[in-house]
Order: sequence, then structure tokens, then C-alpha cells
Amino acid sequence: MMNRLTTALCAALWLSVAAAHATVRTETGLAESKPAASETYRLNVPTEKDISTTEVRLIVPAGVTITRFQVMPGFTRTVKKNAAGLITEVIWKGRIGPMEYARFFFSARNPEAATTLSWKVYQTYSDGSVVAWDDSDAQQFPASKTTVK
Repeated sequence: MMNRLTTALCAALWLSVAAAHATVRTETGLAESKPAASETYRLNVPTEKDISTTEVRLIVPAGVTITRFQVMPGFTRTVKKNAAGLITEVIWKGRIGPMEYARFFFSARNPEAATTLSWKVYQTYSDGSVVAWDDSDAQQFPASKTTVK
């Protein structure tokens, strides 16, 4: 009986941790979109520690063209661009407290061809630690994916 209870509690804890990570979805919550479509995406970032998140860095997948951002009160935003003037990285600085989450909205145009977009997100905490949601450990820290088909 105790082993089943322990197993059930561990499974519940694992599911809650697995579900609580930085994700990019369409505005309607989908992980799928169409080639060449203009889409509003939302980056959802929960704070998973007992300290605040202070920075969120998003690496824009190749072929995605970001066209605009929704204002996020309490955050400053900087972008990095490539030689062609396309946004390759976005950094938001601000505060997401413990047991809180933030959603960052942006408009973008998808690549012309079907593909899988891998959104790499780096979450910095007030103690300087960084959680890399970039598939460096796909089991524990998966990058968010969008299927373009």
C-alpha cells in the first residue's frame, strides 16, 4: 500500500514539474500552425523556484520573422538582429515572482515550408542561476516545439 502511494505521489510531482516549463504556443494555445501564416504567439514562463525570475531570453527559430510585440508592463525588452535585420533573439528583463507566471505575446510570420520550430528559452533567476529550456536535457528541460504543416 505504501509503495503505491509513494509511486502515485512521485508520478503526480513529476507531472506537475514536467508541465511547468517555458512554452511557446499560438495565441489560441496550439502547438501547430501553417506555413507562411502570420501568427500571434505567446511565450508562457512560470517561476518554478522560491525566488523571482528576472530575465527571459528567447532564441527565435530560423525562418521565423517577428513583426511586433505586445507591451509587457514592468518589463524592458531588447532584441538582437542579424545582418538582414531579422530578429534572432529577444530578452525581457523584469520580475516574475515565486508562484507566478508571465505571458509574452508577439506577432510573427512562419517559414514558407513545413518544419518543426524549436523555441529555445533561457530563464534567469534572481540568484543568477539559469534554466535552459533548449533540449540540452530534453527529458528535464525540453525546448518548446511548434509544428508548421
